[in-house]
Amino acid sequence: MLKTEPNDSFLNYALALEFAKANEVHKAIELIENVLLREENYLGAYYQLGKFYEQIQDLPKAIDTYTKGIAIAKSVKNNKALGELNEALWMLED
Repeated sequence: MLKTEPNDSFLNYALALEFAKANEVHKAIELIENVLLREENYLGAYYQLGKFYEQIQDLPKAIDTYTKGIAIAKSVKNNKALGELNEALWMLED
């Protein structure tokens, strides 16, 4: 499917999750970063990208990612994503 729709955000997000399952977190990070470059409001990507950064112990990037996601979740009034991102940030900073 990616051959016909290489810029599809959902497909790239799903592929990133598969790379992460295969312990290829850096490739997963690259894919999700590209998703966010194309589609800034893809809120689930912020949560997952933050988790990937936590996995590789890049906590400043994880914090920055969660913070950006929180700002977007507030702006689009997505309370579910806002809650998840706030909790992830809170757990990281605790």
